[in-house]
Amino acid sequence: MDAQPVTQAQTGSGMAVASLVLGIVGLVLGLIPFVGWFMLPAWILAIVFGAVGLKRGQSKGMSWSGLVLGVITFVYKFGFWILIALGSSTSGY
Repeated sequence: MDAQPVTQAQTGSGMAVASLVLGIVGLVLGLIPFVGWFMLPAWILAIVFGAVGLKRGQSKGMSWSGLVLGVITFVYKFGFWILIALGSSTSGY
């Protein structure tokens, strides 16, 4: 009787991990003036990978964390410039 090797489908959490790492790196480097804007692809990829990780049923904690960090950084960076533009247009001078 031959023993058959048993193979299991691996359900990795690569998208979730990538989302979390990109979210953390994007947030930390996003706080540095001028350098942070080079991390724009990392913010977008953190959001995309987090959403894909959630859809695939990967680690929900890491997927949500990466997704939220990407969104927070995105809103922080663009919101800052929106507030600057609104403040300068309503200054009255």
